Amino acid sequence: MLQVKHLTKQYRAGHPIFQDYSAEFKPGTAVGVVGPNGSGKTTFLRILSVNSFPTSGSVTFNDIDIHDNPSSYLKEVGLVHDEEHLPRHLTAAELLEWVMKSRNIWDEESSDTIATIFEKLDLDEIHEPIGTFSTGMKKKTQIAAAMILNPAILIMDEPLRGLDQNTRETVTSMIEESKRKNSLVLMSSHSMEEIRHLFDEMIEFPL
Repeated sequence: MLQVKHLTKQYRAGHPIFQDYSAEFKPGTAVGVVGPNGSGKTTFLRILSVNSFPTSGSVTFNDIDIHDNPSSYLKEVGLVHDEEHLPRHLTAAELLEWVMKSRNIWDEESSDTIATIFEKLDLDEIHEPIGTFSTGMKKKTQIAAAMILNPAILIMDEPLRGLDQNTRETVTSMIEESKRKNSLVLMSSHSMEEIRHLFDEMIEFPL
C-alpha cells in the first residue's frame, strides 16, 4: 500500500502548491490525477516517483519512507514521465535490456519479451538510436520500459500524449492488464473523458 501523510509542497514563500494532503492507495486500483496546467499534478507525481521531495509530510510504501529508501522503492515502480528524457545513443531494445538487467529480471526469454511489447505498441524501429525518434516513438519506448517490469506501482504522467488513436487504445488495454495483475496505477491525462472507465478514484487538483 502507498500512503501519503500530511503532504505539503511549497517552492517559495507564499501559497503552497498543496498542503497537508493525506491518502491511501491500494494495489489493483487505478487513480486518475486531473486538473488544469500548473495546478500541481506533475509535482505530485514527481514526489511519488522520488524526482522531488516534499516540503513536509511523507510518502510510504509498505511502511518504508520512499524518500529515505529510494532504491528499494524504485525497484517496484514503473515510470512514464511527461517529458521524454531518454538516452539518445541507445536503441529502444538496448534501453529495455538495460532496464531489465538492472532489475535482475533478464533471462533467456527476455529478448522475445522486448520484441513482443514493442510489437503491441507498433514500434518497428527498435534497433535505431532513440535520438532519431519522434515524440510519439519516445513515448512508446517509455511505456514499454515501464510496463515490461510488471511493477507494483505504475506512475504515468500524460502517457497518451503524442500517440495515435490505435496506440492509445493499446496502452489503455495494457493499463487494464496491469490492474488485473494487482498493480497500483497513478496516471494523469488531459484526455480523461475517453479513459475515465479505467479509474477507481480521481484526485482533482488544485487540492
